[in-house]
Amino acid sequence: MSLFGQSRLITRDFRGASIVASVASQVRKFSTSVETRVNDNNFERIYVQNGIGIKPLVVERIDKDENVFGDEESRIGVLVDDCESVNRENLDGGQEVEIVSPKREESEIEKKAWKLLNDAVVMYCGSPVGTVAANDPGDKMPLNYDQVFIRDFVPSALAFLLRGEGEISWEKTVDCYSPGQGLMPASFKVITVPLDDSKFEEVLDPDFGESAIGRVAPVDSGLWWIILLRAYGKLTGDYALQERVDVQTGIKLILNLCLTDGFDMFPSLLVTDGSCMIDRRMGIHGHPLEIQALFYSALRCSREMIVVNDGSKNLVRAINNRLSALSFHIREYYWVDMNKINEIYRYKTEEYSTEATNKFNIYPEQIPSWLMDWIPEEGGYLIGNLQPAHMDFRFFTLGNLWSVVSSLGSPKHNEAILNLIEAKWDDLVGNMPLKICYPALEHEDWRIITGSDPKNTPWSYHNGGSWPTLLWQFTLACIKMNRFELAQKAIALAEKRLQVDHWPEYYDTRTGKFIGKQSRLYQTWTVAGFLTSKILLENPQRASLLFWDEDYELLEICVCGLNTSGRKRCSRGAAKSQILV
Repeated sequence: MSLFGQSRLITRDFRGASIVASVASQVRKFSTSVETRVNDNNFERIYVQNGIGIKPLVVERIDKDENVFGDEESRIGVLVDDCESVNRENLDGGQEVEIVSPKREESEIEKKAWKLLNDAVVMYCGSPVGTVAANDPGDKMPLNYDQVFIRDFVPSALAFLLRGEGEISWEKTVDCYSPGQGLMPASFKVITVPLDDSKFEEVLDPDFGESAIGRVAPVDSGLWWIILLRAYGKLTGDYALQERVDVQTGIKLILNLCLTDGFDMFPSLLVTDGSCMIDRRMGIHGHPLEIQALFYSALRCSREMIVVNDGSKNLVRAINNRLSALSFHIREYYWVDMNKINEIYRYKTEEYSTEATNKFNIYPEQIPSWLMDWIPEEGGYLIGNLQPAHMDFRFFTLGNLWSVVSSLGSPKHNEAILNLIEAKWDDLVGNMPLKICYPALEHEDWRIITGSDPKNTPWSYHNGGSWPTLLWQFTLACIKMNRFELAQKAIALAEKRLQVDHWPEYYDTRTGKFIGKQSRLYQTWTVAGFLTSKILLENPQRASLLFWDEDYELLEICVCGLNTSGRKRCSRGAAKSQILV
């Protein structure tokens, strides 16, 4: 059973200027349980009645010893209202809310961008449920670009929220499916199905990856859902939404899936290739930085939003322990700068000891020749992936930017990451911000790692292409670190071309000079990313609600438990030393 909590989380009704926040979902004909694995007490089972049509949410409290694996046709429970309107009278914590109107008249490009964003809104049963990935009128084969993607919808939602459009209406749908309890679909679309009486009904048709190219499940969707839920509360002051039983259950389902014990030895999430924004084969299987940064952010969001009681205290404890372990792991083992690379260059190998320096048995020969010349004296970054005997030294932009935003990196790391982007501006920004990764896989590496993917040729698409949607995350990171000039420079660069080029999905070539060879035009998250960046830069006080500062309490938590085995107790001293600026 999965949370089909599809990203109705935040959309906009452009007539009533309302935001739809919903754990939207669709039902399949499966009925399995939702178990809170980290909770020793009771757990909740949630599913929807009456097959695929979205009907009232069913929530039932079940004792842990009860057999919950009923037959496929069983449907029991207590109904929750099928619609609730949350407005200004429901807003809690209004002292944080500042509905911002533009301080200046919008430029022509901004006006046209808002029209494009409004035109991309998808309606379901008279209410908005998201924005399509692309809305190119000349595209005769949209594939799945006519669907609502959770990750693509995030900048759209933020653009509407930052504009002060924060009213909310609810349509609740949480359901059952079998890929894994808590799995979110990558996307969904609205389809019309015939009824028995010659009438038609709109339903949501989700894609968990079974229709996607490569059939990869979207690990990042649930993480983005939690991040967006927290952003909604911060920007509107409506915290009542987070406390609803169905939303609380949705958060727990996603966390249960992420925190489940497995064979992995690391606190980072183990995923397959193509399970995030880079959704094609690009050699990121294992523990990619992008997933770890989003995972860390989702954990911090959840810790703020989960209602603490006897039923959730074990989950909160598990979140705190994982946050502590993950932050230490990433800061200690993913960080590289000139000094760290020189240290790796002199590594001894085949060390068998709990005191080993080269814990992952990294061979110095793995350091690529391009990196030795490329790394600046001032600056550094978090590598793309880490596994036994393997470090992926590519620079992945989203993972590094979100590490800054979430404080997964230390203050020193965060400053160094932006220093590196500034020093390597021509490589990482060039003619269009920003490279999704650097450098591109070429020649034999491209053939072996991508499988000779004709879409991910060198310096195209996910293989070193330039993605304007990353602009809003770069802007947010710059605001956090008081590097406004970098954000202004990048926005000005994008503003010169995006409208003229009809808002492409991505750009090709080493410097991002040409529109991508297979790039969709009028890409919604390109439009939304630009608008969100403009609003963030003009309202830094609002931007501050979307990022996290260093959490010093996490540095006090030791989760290794090595003292119980007679080994030396681990120290957080290294992590603490990194936060001193």
